[in-house]
Order: sequence, then structure tokens, then C-alpha cells
Amino acid sequence: MSREDLAARQAELLHALLADGPPPPGFDRSRLRVEAQVLRRKHGRVLAYQRPELAEALGERYGALFAEFAARRPKSATEHSHAYADAFTEWLIESGHLPKPKRGLLSRLRRR
Repeated sequence: MSREDLAARQAELLHALLADGPPPPGFDRSRLRVEAQVLRRKHGRVLAYQRPELAEALGERYGALFAEFAARRPKSATEHSHAYADAFTEWLIESGHLPKPKRGLLSRLRRR
């Protein structure tokens, strides 16, 4: 298998795992769905580690809210976790789960 073919198959697999794309040939859809859920939970834990103030502010709602966000906006394969954390923060504010900050946090997030 050439490098290009391998890269294409890896891209298909990442699309299936991160963006609910179709399973690549030879992969079981139900197993990929389980792995995708595991990856989303891992992203949620990483994000809570990077932004502990979010996890603290949301308390028990954190997991469910992150799952809702991740289902609507999966993390791309090339996206840095800090950018994904910024997008989650912005979504929380815009959807009313967190109060709008007084000092322009949204505009600072959008400039990154």
C-alpha cells in the first residue's frame, strides 16, 4: 500500500470517528460508533483539564453539554485542542449556558 493510499484510508477513518462519516471498507459501524464516543469523552476530559473554570462553572452539566456540543460540532483532525476549547466556550455563551462575559471574551476568542 502506498503512502498516499494509507493517508487516504486514515483520513476516511478519522472522518468516520470524528465527524460521523461513513465507515471505511472493512470497519464495523457499531464499533466505530463506540470508539467515536470514547474519543469524544476523551476530548471532554482534555478540555476540562485545559479549562477547569468551565468544568467548575458547569458542574454536573459539563458532560452532557460537552456531548451535545461535540455531536453538533466534532473536532477536526487538524484542529488544536485549544481552538476546540475556544469554540466550546463560545458555544456555551451563545447558547445561554454561561453568562456573557463583561470584558470581550468572545471577541478575543474569535481573533485567535
